[in-house]
Amino acid sequence: MDKRIDSNLTRGSAELAILALLNEQPLYGFEIAKRIEERTAGALHFTMASLYPMLYDLEQRGRVKARWETNPAGRDRRYYSLTPAGKKELAPLRREWKRFFHALDDLAGLNHA
Repeated sequence: MDKRIDSNLTRGSAELAILALLNEQPLYGFEIAKRIEERTAGALHFTMASLYPMLYDLEQRGRVKARWETNPAGRDRRYYSLTPAGKKELAPLRREWKRFFHALDDLAGLNHA
């Protein structure tokens, strides 16, 4: 059985996942995708092709900032970190997702399935 959740369902969760990880420490794109997959035991998976437009959007909206860092072992890496605006958005976003899951549970009886 495939552990991955359908990408149509996960698309909306990307912002919360990215901001939550960057709240811990700055990360580069591949590392963000890898950690999301690891922490969700493979249930959430974002390709680089889908992740980078989300990071760009978050950067344009002032939620994250990016900086290039030299990598002596290969290509330079673009590290993303949370801005004060991103930190401010994280708590309400977490509450919103929590309300969403509670509403789904109330509607569909997920705890009783």
